[in-house]
Amino acid sequence: MILLDGETCYLRILTEQDASLFTELLTANKDYWTVFEPRNDSSYYSVAVQREKIRESIYQMRDRREYNFGIFDKQTDRLIGHISLYSIKRLPFSSGFVGYSIDEREIGRGLGTEAVRLVTHFAFGKMALHRVEAFVSPRNIGSMKVLEKAGYSQEGLMRKLLYINGVWEDHYMYATIEDDF
Repeated sequence: MILLDGETCYLRILTEQDASLFTELLTANKDYWTVFEPRNDSSYYSVAVQREKIRESIYQMRDRREYNFGIFDKQTDRLIGHISLYSIKRLPFSSGFVGYSIDEREIGRGLGTEAVRLVTHFAFGKMALHRVEAFVSPRNIGSMKVLEKAGYSQEGLMRKLLYINGVWEDHYMYATIEDDF
């Protein structure tokens, strides 16, 4: 079990036992999160589907290709978001992507920034990656601030990169490298 400990939150690999809690978090934030992420059909918000997604993530973790963490409030132990280090590539790239979402009721507390810092430290320290990247919608000002506070720099605009809710959307590429972190 991987546990990353911060000041106000901690990150723990999601397990099959977390499927119900994680489904509740997804359902509670369905409208909020789908502003910048693709909408899913109703079956996606079932415990069975989320349990299978967690199983798949654990399989990917065994191959060191993906790490899917729950973000937990340190004072209450409540699941308040999720963050992943995914699409991990080895040399000649030695890179991965970070993606995250915070419960709408918890935004503005710095938890996203702390979670990104924890995962980035894990990526460089434990995974020995050279570069961590993130895509963010130009409309998602909050997420851009999270990345910048966590030490990421905007590197460019990826035109019509992702198909989200019926529209091809531009995204900024943010990144940090181990030398900068």
